[in-house]
Amino acid sequence: MAVNYAEKYSPIVDEIFTFESFTNALVNQNYDWLGVETVKVYSIPTVEMNDYTVTGSNRYGTPTELENEVQEMTLTKDRSFTFTIDRKSYDDTLMTMEAGKRLQRQIIERVIPEIDAYRIAALVAGAKSGNIKTGPALSASNAYETFLAVQEKLDDAKVPTVGRICVCRPSFHNKLKLDDSFTKVGDMGTKIAIKGIVGEVDGVPVIKVPSSYFPTGVDFIITHPVAMTAPIKLVDYRIHVDPPGISGWLAEGRVRYDAFVLKNKADAIGGYKVVEGGN
Repeated sequence: MAVNYAEKYSPIVDEIFTFESFTNALVNQNYDWLGVETVKVYSIPTVEMNDYTVTGSNRYGTPTELENEVQEMTLTKDRSFTFTIDRKSYDDTLMTMEAGKRLQRQIIERVIPEIDAYRIAALVAGAKSGNIKTGPALSASNAYETFLAVQEKLDDAKVPTVGRICVCRPSFHNKLKLDDSFTKVGDMGTKIAIKGIVGEVDGVPVIKVPSSYFPTGVDFIITHPVAMTAPIKLVDYRIHVDPPGISGWLAEGRVRYDAFVLKNKADAIGGYKVVEGGN
């Protein structure tokens, strides 16, 4: 891409609108990847209840040996970027090509959205079969009902109600605001109907996320941070001044990250995906 050199142009750069991370609240950092790229998590099951009997040698029931399952979580994403800024580009664009600002822009516009989208996709892929409800496109008449149906899935799985959080597409957010069965219920519904603000739904905080962050067809996800851990093991950003062969700046960045749904916590993820003919 060619550099647009300044003649009488304003030094105010036309930056692209950006967002900070949307998904940090959705995940936990309970596991330590320091010095390793693989962490093993042991899952230990429970046993069935018995009727106590007052006779015999096994009055509590026949004991069975507890087994365990091991889930290995190995980091797979090792991503990088690099760019140069020639001194001529810097001098002839009224210094708007300053390396530090361009590096920050790269992180905000590229690195953070990539990680957010990866985490949301991992949540969808890691959910238990049946927890992602499917069906035709939602409307303003059934958006709230569908949200409650997903909540019911999590309730039946005994997922803690405190700490749940939802990420949704702007289109679902709009349908929810127009759903009479939601906006006409209670004080919060009245505030939403007047101010057009969705802060929480059914006690669940809602984060509106750009549609491009979601897998195809997925309208919203409700989850709990216990369900997924999302390590960022290595974050390395650097700027080299006048490196060999370049009169100017060389910026480089590397980030190692991943996202893992814990097998015993997959029930804590639910959502809705638009699929014609779904359930």
